[in-house]
Amino acid sequence: MKLAANLSLLYPGLPLAQRMAAAARDGFAAVEILFPYDLAPHELAAMLRDHGLQLVLINTPPGQPGEKGLACLPGREADFSHALQRALQVCEATQCGMIHAMAGVPAADAAPGACRATLIDNLRKGAVLANRAGVALTLEALNRTDVPGYFYNRPDQVADIIAAVGHDAVRLQFDLYHTQREGLDMDAVLDSVLPLVRHVQFASPAGRHEPDPTAPAVARALCTLARHGYTGWVGCEYIPAGDTSAGLAWRQAYQAVLDEDGAP
Repeated sequence: MKLAANLSLLYPGLPLAQRMAAAARDGFAAVEILFPYDLAPHELAAMLRDHGLQLVLINTPPGQPGEKGLACLPGREADFSHALQRALQVCEATQCGMIHAMAGVPAADAAPGACRATLIDNLRKGAVLANRAGVALTLEALNRTDVPGYFYNRPDQVADIIAAVGHDAVRLQFDLYHTQREGLDMDAVLDSVLPLVRHVQFASPAGRHEPDPTAPAVARALCTLARHGYTGWVGCEYIPAGDTSAGLAWRQAYQAVLDEDGAP
């Protein structure tokens, strides 16, 4: 389970090219970029090649300022379709294989049933396009403290949507940070969604800083994933407490946890 640097949060204050250079120097082979839409896709692809990095995850454009995605918003279907097309263009240029399709925060007066139906319909249509491009769409539960009103805040709710969509191109993005911030039993939650997990992310639940792989709940989750055959990336989506490179000492503990467990 190799680690991917989230360049939207790590190495703050540096231009993207310098963040890539720093990640490569620190031994990362792969990166996540939440919203890589300030550059033309071919320019982003060239930058990644220059630094020997693989882009493994992006998000769909979130919409207008303040919005957190479009996929569940009735009446915004065309906007979501356009957003997904932009993301697919990035994936085509960079060979990125995953897009987090952001559901969004419905209006206070929006009917939950209509939002659910809109989300499922958008994902069914989007899954066909993504599958044709060799890309997976992931759905991620976001905790209610950080993202109030987001359409789902628990992985089991995401699993329900994935089942309703019924397409192999739509899978679960399991974030240990959001699960812990919701106060959920991570063992039970992970056990219920394991077959759906396509991407993993983590951070400390305290301040969203460097993860602690030795924390019992985190260590168990990592080992459970490895023992059940998860071979995907684990995204380092956290806010550095200080200098990013100096704070990477936790990676030794990460590897030690997996080695001690005998996980592949």
